[in-house]
Amino acid sequence: MGYYEDITADMQKTVQDWLSVRDEVIKTARHFEKQKKDINQLVKERQIGFPTLAKAFEEYLEVQDQNIVDFLKYKKTPAIQSSKLVSELNKKRRQALAEKKVLEYLVAYYESVAPFLLDLKEEVQDITDEDRRMLAEYTPEEREDEVTSYLTKEEYRKLPTGEKNQLALDRYWKRPKSKWHVGKMYERYVGYLYESKGYQVEYVGIFKGLEDLGRDIIAKKDNMIIVVQCKNWSKFRTIYEKHIFQFFGTVFQFRDSNPGKEVKAVFATTTELSDLARRFAKELKIELKENFKMDKEYACIKCNISRVNGEKIYHLPFDQQYDTAKITPKTGEFYARNVAEAEVKGFRRAYKWRAEK
Repeated sequence: MGYYEDITADMQKTVQDWLSVRDEVIKTARHFEKQKKDINQLVKERQIGFPTLAKAFEEYLEVQDQNIVDFLKYKKTPAIQSSKLVSELNKKRRQALAEKKVLEYLVAYYESVAPFLLDLKEEVQDITDEDRRMLAEYTPEEREDEVTSYLTKEEYRKLPTGEKNQLALDRYWKRPKSKWHVGKMYERYVGYLYESKGYQVEYVGIFKGLEDLGRDIIAKKDNMIIVVQCKNWSKFRTIYEKHIFQFFGTVFQFRDSNPGKEVKAVFATTTELSDLARRFAKELKIELKENFKMDKEYACIKCNISRVNGEKIYHLPFDQQYDTAKITPKTGEFYARNVAEAEVKGFRRAYKWRAEK
């Protein structure tokens, strides 16, 4: 073979190699394009529960169910009617499971973009069946008093007022509570600490719930405003950077809405942050209070003086007007540690408020 023939053969081989590589590149590009479309489809579907994933899950179940139906139809002694019944029941089951998956995907998505929703998981009942039986023993008038939720009929009817109020308060602290209720108690405690330092405290989380945008407490004194997020979590859970980002965003918005004020961010939690979350908090100038536990012995009884007639009233944590009662120390109002301390200073327990008919 001559020189030119060799060159031609090499060129032909090069072209063939290039065509082969081109085909592989095109194939790979198409594969990535399909992946891109699939991902875009999932992104578009995220707000309606990822139906594509749910459909795939349903089809997977259908293959499994069909194996059972085929066994009934084609076994040595066929069970045609049974196979039809199983097929119909399996169809309904698959539809129900697919719908369940849609809801699970939706919840997971919402939790990823709004981490505070995690706090609402695994709620437990505040009142047990035993408590309900106990309440059934009271008259409708007696049940108007929240103390009956914590005392037996005999205790409620025989004990002096101060003793039964204190006993109810003691049991209130010991009784299992929902995560939401425990979170509210933690916010009250953190707010109490700021009130003790002379701040005017607004309990945003308690009154606005999910509308608080992560600003559980707003404490004001002079030109200073402290925005606090409270997380009363198990020590086995960890605060991650997404929680810090969310909190920073809401503090930034609040700061932008309050020009001329010195706005400070504080993140208080009973657990710890991840290393990365801690670093982000430092960069974003968010003060951290990790492993910040609630002292259940704190002075939680609000001793309030009526602005209308000067009557001295104390509110227990489970009383109707507890969270609306404001304590102003310079007027003689204060927090008491126990019922006896409140009553010895002339305060009586609040009556349940009823709207005028």
